[in-house]
Amino acid sequence: MSWHPQYRSSKFRHVYGKAASKEKCYDCVPITRNVHDNHFCAVNPHFIAVVTECAGGGAFLVIPIHQTGKLDPHYPKICGHKGNVLDIKWNPFNDFVIASCSEDATVKIWDIPKHLLTRNITSPKKELLGHVRRVGLIEWHPTANNILFSSGYDYKIMIWNLDTKEAVISNPVKILDAHKDVVLSMSFNTDGSLLATACRDRKIRLIDPRSGTVLQVASYKSHRVNKVLFLGNMKKLFSTGTSRWNNRQIALWDQNDLSVPLLEEDLDGSSGLLFPFYDSDTHMLYVVGKGDGNIRYYEISPEKPYLNYLMEYRSPLPQKGIGMMPKRGLEVSACEIFRFYKLIPTKSLIEPISMIVPRRSESYQEDIYPLTTGAQPALTAQEWLNGVNKGPLLVSLRPGSGAVNSLPQFLEPEPLMKTTDLNQHQSRGGRMPLDDMQKPSEIKDSRKQLNVEEKLPKNEQMRLSNGFDIFECPPPKTENELLQMFYRQQEEIRRLRELVNQRDVQIKQLELELRNLCMNTGSY
Repeated sequence: MSWHPQYRSSKFRHVYGKAASKEKCYDCVPITRNVHDNHFCAVNPHFIAVVTECAGGGAFLVIPIHQTGKLDPHYPKICGHKGNVLDIKWNPFNDFVIASCSEDATVKIWDIPKHLLTRNITSPKKELLGHVRRVGLIEWHPTANNILFSSGYDYKIMIWNLDTKEAVISNPVKILDAHKDVVLSMSFNTDGSLLATACRDRKIRLIDPRSGTVLQVASYKSHRVNKVLFLGNMKKLFSTGTSRWNNRQIALWDQNDLSVPLLEEDLDGSSGLLFPFYDSDTHMLYVVGKGDGNIRYYEISPEKPYLNYLMEYRSPLPQKGIGMMPKRGLEVSACEIFRFYKLIPTKSLIEPISMIVPRRSESYQEDIYPLTTGAQPALTAQEWLNGVNKGPLLVSLRPGSGAVNSLPQFLEPEPLMKTTDLNQHQSRGGRMPLDDMQKPSEIKDSRKQLNVEEKLPKNEQMRLSNGFDIFECPPPKTENELLQMFYRQQEEIRRLRELVNQRDVQIKQLELELRNLCMNTGSY
């Protein structure tokens, strides 16, 4: 009886971490010495924000993402808090708005100017007053615009609606009072309809944030949880913490049954916290150790063994905090699928670390860059508060695709023609070229127009011109599949245009050669 080893096919088996060169790091940055268990760093495609040491209150720096090298010691700060800043988070739908929370029991919203900072910013755009003790954690809602969650040492989670004209908001729209101790971590599912929290009482809670009801509680005594994370649409939760013997430990939970973890694994005996990050596009999970220089990464699968260890990035320089670049800010030409910003206070250094899939081709790799979350909100704040749920609007990372966002998910079925034009939903990348603009309602008609009269082999007689086989791949059933087909056809149109242009050039060259030949024979 022969033995067959079980090989697991994966595009990400050989992903490796690559630290940036010294010129591309941020040097002489006075990183905070605070021992609070947070990232202390927030990144978007325009700026990197980092909590800094500051006498007489709390402050943080906002540095343009391309301004690498040594930082001016007199570089302007955002310094309106009266206590140490404990957490900062960029608005996911506005790259020039950032929220901060502090030991002074306030949450402040700041407008960052698009030009370089020339002086300290001390007055916030909005101030949120509701907590009676220090605020340690803030999170923006993943799909609804201007909804912010804050958690304080008064054991309360407050939900704020920032769609108001008032500069000072003292009444949150909802207070979640389900915890008996400090909340250590908050995480949303993909559409933001569920909130998972990790509390110092060692319990994981699954909460409906609008009603405030606790749907499930995990009180597994052999796993003392510190951080919890929703794994996208996998209907699973991932948590990091410590075991009974104080080993660092990770655990995987079924979202519908938090009584016993699906998987539990001890990592090592270090004392530093573990920060989890999940990439729902590639199904990769990164576990970053605080106080060491290691980043472990895994691939998540829906069936057993669920967690597939890939590799570990190691560095002798320990990280105090970590920032994460959104997918729309990555360098797709280098096959970069994730980027961390590592805070090294011992050297006053911020070091970017790129996670790269090794590929020989320099062209766009569509298989490792599926449609990803864009910079447009799917809902207004009031719609979400009224009970509407929508998944995030998706965009393509293909260079030159402009700002093609996915179609919004309507509650009631509507004709595709009435949904929205692709040129209305645009993000920072600019508009689509006029030649490439096409309404989604025309996708069906464009399939007929794309048929090219070419002599095909017999085995390819049933293929459409863009290589879409109606027998191997059935017609698209969802909006995302329809969009992917749309992008593929747009690419085919561009390719055919290039082919026509090349043929035109060849025709002109042949005409010139023919004319020269006639002139030469005439001269004889």
